[in-house]
Amino acid sequence: MTVRLAYNLFTQRPKQELADFKQWTHMTKPGDGDDFYRVNGAGEMLVYSAADFEDILEPRPDMAPVMESEIKAVVRHLVENRWPFRLHTTYDETIGRALNVYEEINREIPFNGLHWFFDHCETISDRNIERIKALGGGIAVQNRMAFQGEYFVDRYGAKQAERTPPIRRMLELGVPVGAGTDATRVSSYNPWLSLYWLVTGKTVGGLALYPENNRFERMEALRLYTVGSSWFSSDDGKKGSIVLGQLADLAVLSSDYFAVPEEEIKQIESVLTIVGGKVVYAAKEFSKLAPSALPVSPDWSPVKTHDGYWRPGLHSSQSLRTSHAIVSAKVADRACHAAWNPWWFGCGCFV
Repeated sequence: MTVRLAYNLFTQRPKQELADFKQWTHMTKPGDGDDFYRVNGAGEMLVYSAADFEDILEPRPDMAPVMESEIKAVVRHLVENRWPFRLHTTYDETIGRALNVYEEINREIPFNGLHWFFDHCETISDRNIERIKALGGGIAVQNRMAFQGEYFVDRYGAKQAERTPPIRRMLELGVPVGAGTDATRVSSYNPWLSLYWLVTGKTVGGLALYPENNRFERMEALRLYTVGSSWFSSDDGKKGSIVLGQLADLAVLSSDYFAVPEEEIKQIESVLTIVGGKVVYAAKEFSKLAPSALPVSPDWSPVKTHDGYWRPGLHSSQSLRTSHAIVSAKVADRACHAAWNPWWFGCGCFV
């Protein structure tokens, strides 16, 4: 493998979520596998009744009254079996209801250092951040606002957008925070777009969302992506830094992240990637070190058609239109042959 994956088991059966997790906790356990591929825990779908979708073009959804009873059964089972868990939550209202359940369970079965966290938390309140801290939880944030910021401002206003999500406040209150992309459901998997968003506070369309106190110095942003994120895969102290004793993973970049103009952060890419001390990708001046190319999977991926991730000056408009048509046709075909489920793609919140 050329990447490390700590995966979470994501239930796909509404109203049968508890049965899924009971089966999985019987079959395996967190940590099973190795440093390249192993079980991390449960989620981010724990129960469908708690999933508040993130389409800002739509009004905030209210979760069904059955949410609390369903999520209590699943989370209680996970805590009893010492399984780390995560939950997709966009809105503070959903977070508060989930925390009511978590606190009730914790009184009966203490979490006692179990790694658990919320994903996203765009509109979380200070009070709910404090409650997460008290329970020993974390928050995984993603750059969804880089793609939906304009829609959010249109619906909720620029003032509310200034703290959406309130990452600086999360850190001030001592909550573990890790950065990611949520690829490929609602954003690109490109980490440099996410780092650009953290540093500049801008959407990919150029709209400035955040005041200075909710933006980050480049080193701060990078640490959220590396050291910060290691907590969420229970790898804290094992990866995230280039230090003696940690995993030998590193990348040589096309430009100096700390020196290029902010707008050029988006264009950075790796020219040499080393995982476990082994070269897994090489380009430009390092191209002679490149390993044999892996087959593209799925075979309809745009990468197969236009030679990698888009960057200025490399790909023609025609090749991009062709790739889009291929992907659109495949997605439409899948949707036509299955009952539509907005979660069938899964989610890559920790990518």
